[in-house]
Amino acid sequence: MNRDEHYMALSIQMAKETKGQTSPNPSVAALVIHDNQVAGMGVHVKAGEPHAEIHALRMAGQKAEGAEIYVTLEPCSHFGKTPPCAQAIIDAGISRVIIASHDPNPKVAGRGVEMMRQAGIEVKEQVLKEEADRLNHVFFHFIQTSEPYVRLKSAMSLDGKIATSSGESQWITGEEARRDGHQYRHQSDAILVGVNTVLMDNPKLTARIEGGGKNPVRIVLDTNLRTPPSSQIIQSDDAPTWIFTGNQLKEDQLQPFRRFSHVKIIPQKGSKVFVEQVLQYLGEQQLTSLLIEGGGTVADAFVRANKVNETITYLAPKLIGGKHALTPVAGEGIKQLKNVESFEIETFEQLGEDMKIVSVKKEGS
Repeated sequence: MNRDEHYMALSIQMAKETKGQTSPNPSVAALVIHDNQVAGMGVHVKAGEPHAEIHALRMAGQKAEGAEIYVTLEPCSHFGKTPPCAQAIIDAGISRVIIASHDPNPKVAGRGVEMMRQAGIEVKEQVLKEEADRLNHVFFHFIQTSEPYVRLKSAMSLDGKIATSSGESQWITGEEARRDGHQYRHQSDAILVGVNTVLMDNPKLTARIEGGGKNPVRIVLDTNLRTPPSSQIIQSDDAPTWIFTGNQLKEDQLQPFRRFSHVKIIPQKGSKVFVEQVLQYLGEQQLTSLLIEGGGTVADAFVRANKVNETITYLAPKLIGGKHALTPVAGEGIKQLKNVESFEIETFEQLGEDMKIVSVKKEGS
C-alpha cells in the first residue's frame, strides 16, 4: 500500500462509521495532510449538515494552504443545502486533491474535478475506488434509479426452512445472528413486511442495538387493511408506519387508524399492491434503502419483479423438514431459469453457531 492508498484507507474507515445515518446523502470522509501529518479530518454526519471536506478544512485552518486533501467521494460543485465543497477546497489553497469514487449525481458528475483542475489544483482519481464504491453502493443505486436499494434478509435452517409446518419460527438462528440483523435495521431507511407477518408475529420492527439505534420507517403491504389497530407497529410511535393498501377501502376501515399521527395509509391506484409502485413512492420520499423482513410471499413478489439487490442469509445448523414448512421465497416463483437473476457471494462469516452469507446482484442481471 503506497502513501495515497494509506491515507485513503484511513478516510474510508472513517466514512464507514457513519454508514446508515447520512441518508439520503452518501457516507463521506476527508483528511487534510500537511507536511506528511494529519492537519484536519472530517466526516459528513447527517444530511443538511456540513460535508466532510468542510469539517476537515476548518480543522486544518491555515495549514490547508499548500496541503493535500483525501476525499472518499468527488467534492460537490453545486449549491444544495450546503455550499459547493470544490470551491471551498480552492479557496483554502489546497494544492493536491486525491479522490476515491466518482459522484454519479448529475449535479456533480465530474464538475467538481473539472472546477478544481481549472483552478490549477492537481487532482488524482480512483484511489481505492472499489472499496469506496462499495461503501456508497446504496447511494449510487438510488441516484441512478430513483428507487431504494433493496436487501432481502432471511434466517433459515440447513434445508431452507424459515419456520416449521405449524408456523413456529422463533428462534431458528442464535442471538449473535439476531443481533447482527438489528444492525441492518439501524442502517436502513425503511423495513418492509407483509400483513401476514404482522398477524402472526406482531413485530415492532425497531432497531434494538446496544446504545440505541435509528429506527427505520415501517412498511406493511396490506391490500385489504387487515393490520390490527392493536398491533405493536400501530400502538408504538417509535417510528413512522406506512401501510400500502388497495384502493377499495371504506371509511369505517380507515377510521380506527386516524388517531395515530405516525401511521399513514397509502392506497394504490388499483385493487392490488404492486412492488414497482411501492418502490417508486419510497424513492419519491427520499428513502434510499429498504430491508425486507416479510414472509415468503412478499419476498417472492420482489424476486419476480427483479427488485432484490442484495441478500443477507443467516443459516442455522438445523434440519426442520416438512413439505409444508415455510421457505424464505415462496409464492409463484420464476417459471424459467433464463429469467432468474444471478447473484455473487460477497462475504460469509460465522456468527455463533450460524453462518451469515451476503450476496449481491450481478451487474446486468
